[in-house]
Amino acid sequence: MKYRTLGNTGQRVSALGFGAMRLPTTGKETDVDEARTIEMLRCAVDHGVDYIDTAYVYHGGNSEVVIGKALKDGYRQRVRLATKLPIWSVTERADCERIFAEQLARLQTDRIDFYLLHCLQKKSWQKMRELGVLQWAEKAQSDGRIGRFGFSFHDTYDTFVEILNDYDWPFCQIQYNFVNEDVQAGTKGLRYAAAKGLGVIVMEPLFGGTLANPPQPIWEIWNRNQHKHRPADVALRWLWDKPEVSLVLSGMSSLEQVEQNIESACRSGVGWLEEDEARLVSQVQEEYRKLSPVPCSKCGYCMPCPNGVNIPVNFELYNNAAVFKGSSLVLCRNLYNSLPETERASTCAECGRCDEKCPQAIEIGNMLKQVVEQFS
Repeated sequence: MKYRTLGNTGQRVSALGFGAMRLPTTGKETDVDEARTIEMLRCAVDHGVDYIDTAYVYHGGNSEVVIGKALKDGYRQRVRLATKLPIWSVTERADCERIFAEQLARLQTDRIDFYLLHCLQKKSWQKMRELGVLQWAEKAQSDGRIGRFGFSFHDTYDTFVEILNDYDWPFCQIQYNFVNEDVQAGTKGLRYAAAKGLGVIVMEPLFGGTLANPPQPIWEIWNRNQHKHRPADVALRWLWDKPEVSLVLSGMSSLEQVEQNIESACRSGVGWLEEDEARLVSQVQEEYRKLSPVPCSKCGYCMPCPNGVNIPVNFELYNNAAVFKGSSLVLCRNLYNSLPETERASTCAECGRCDEKCPQAIEIGNMLKQVVEQFS
C-alpha cells in the first residue's frame, strides 16, 4: 500500500480509503451482509488500508453497526475511523452529543479519529455556527473523543472557499473525478484547499461506479487503444496522480473490488500516470462531452443569470444523468437538489438573455425546462 500525507497535519494515511456507503446487502439497502462486509474490510486492512469512512445515515444506520463489528479482534487499533454528523438532524447543540453518543455505541469505540459535518452547504454552515456546533466539536476534541474535525461538501466553489476561510480546518472531503472537474468544489477547490494546507479526501472517484462500467462508445475508445488497465483503475490513478489529493475513498461492494482497488493503489503516485493513459482520459472526457445532449462548453458567457441560475452546472448534471443513466440518475438528482434553490433550473424566469449570449446557440431556456423535468 502507498501512503500520503494529509495536508499540514503531517499524518500519513493510506492512498485508498474504505468507503462504507455501498456495502454488500442481502436484499434491502438496510440489510447489510455482515459476513461479506467483515471479510472485505479485514482484507483491506490486512493489505494496508488504514482509513475507514462511514456515516450515521449509511444503510439506514446499519453501516456504522456492521463496521463496529468488523473492527473487533484488534482491527480498530489498526485504522483511523471516520464518521459524520447528520447536520440536518441538528436543531440544538444538545443533538450533537446525543447523536455522537449513539455513533460511539454503534461503532463500539470511545473515539472517532476523523469526525465530519455531513454534506455541508451554505445555509447549513450558517446554522452550524449559530448553534455552536464548532464549540461542541472542539470540546469533544479536548476530551479526546474526536481526533480531527472536518466536513464533507456539496455546494458551489464560492461557498467552498467561504467555508474554508471561516474556520481553521485540518481536512475536508469533496466529490471529485475526471467527469466532475467543474462540479461543486471541482479542480479549483481541490487546489485552493491544498494550498491552504488542508488534507483533501476525495469521494465519488468513480461517480457512483459509472466510470467503472462506461457506456459502449467509451468502451470502444478503450478497445481501440488496446489499453491493458481497467477503466476504474485509470480513473483512480488519475486522482492519485495529483499531489493535492491526500486520500481517495472507494465505496466497495465486493471482495473483488477491494482487491482490484488495492492493486491500483499500490501502483499509484504523483507523476505515475503514463502519457498514453493521460491521453486516453482526455479522449474519454471528450467522448463524454459528445454524448451529452446539451452541447454546453461551460464557457460562462451566459452568466451571470439575473435570477441566479447556475446554468453550466445544471447542464453538467443533466448531461451526466443522460450519459450514465442507471444509478447516476439518482446521484445527479441528489446533486441537483443540493444546489441552493436559487441556482437550480427551476428558478429560470425565461427572460431569454442567456439565449442571446450563448456562442453554441443553445436554446437555454427550453433546455432548462428539461432539466427541471428530469430532476423534479
